[in-house]
Amino acid sequence: MATEPILAALDVSAVQGRRIASSNVLFDYWELTKPEINFLIAITAAAGFWIGSPAAPPHFPWMRFIHTLLGTVIVASGAATLNQLIELQYDAQMRRTARRPLASGRIARSHVLWFGVLLSVFGVVYLAISTNAFASLLATLTLLSYLFLYTPLKRVTPLCTLVGAVPGAAPPLIGWTAACGHLDPAAWVLFAIVFLWQFPHFMSIAWMYREDYARAGYLVLPTSELKDRFVAWQSLLPALGLFIVGIAPALRGQSGIVYFAGALVLGVVFLYYSARFALQRSIVCAWQLLFASVVYLPMLFALLALDKR
Repeated sequence: MATEPILAALDVSAVQGRRIASSNVLFDYWELTKPEINFLIAITAAAGFWIGSPAAPPHFPWMRFIHTLLGTVIVASGAATLNQLIELQYDAQMRRTARRPLASGRIARSHVLWFGVLLSVFGVVYLAISTNAFASLLATLTLLSYLFLYTPLKRVTPLCTLVGAVPGAAPPLIGWTAACGHLDPAAWVLFAIVFLWQFPHFMSIAWMYREDYARAGYLVLPTSELKDRFVAWQSLLPALGLFIVGIAPALRGQSGIVYFAGALVLGVVFLYYSARFALQRSIVCAWQLLFASVVYLPMLFALLALDKR
């Protein structure tokens, strides 16, 4: 019949449409986990495991290393998902977040809740089984402090960045404890690097989207005339501290001359862009600082891992 080719074409189109819809849904769930943030989390957790592992490369526990990265990223994905559920009504008011899957209504709240809870619980249990209880406990504390301390404080005080920097700097500790089962001063050096790095990194974002944050009622920056001074000091002082802490592994004998030279160069560049933003506070300077921060952290930890002693 003449209609058969048309019906066949419609069937093919329907199948293609279902495939596209399915792929879009999968992408939306992927987007809920904030993969760009998980990339940095995975790098810092990997560095913590690599440096904290007492085993030499021929005997390096690769399977436990992979388990650590998977478990840490799964917990972080659960935290990111639940964070968007908690902040749903505020994300919908911000231009930079209004198109997120939940804020735009592409995924139901109940689905996001179950997805976030399942990821969080599975990640914590997975770490406990595949690595050790200490790493799992640190991941649990990181998850809870991020969701129930940092997240609500963003609407209360600009000091939320200080509180949020603690769970934000926990991945190296999780990696370290997964490798050797305990923490020592060298692990806290890695924690300090990520802790200090977050201040100029977030200040650049907070400045660029300050009107967006204010529209949604977030107090990530002071509302008074102290705002400019707050941004300047939150960018410059931590970057200065980071420059000093960044070379500490070489001074402690954890790494060699390659890392020392690289840390100096990276530290000077990052300090330069932090100081420039602190003095000028323009959109261009904020973007340059953001880019410098995204380059700085992976490169520093890569150098530290490659030049481990």
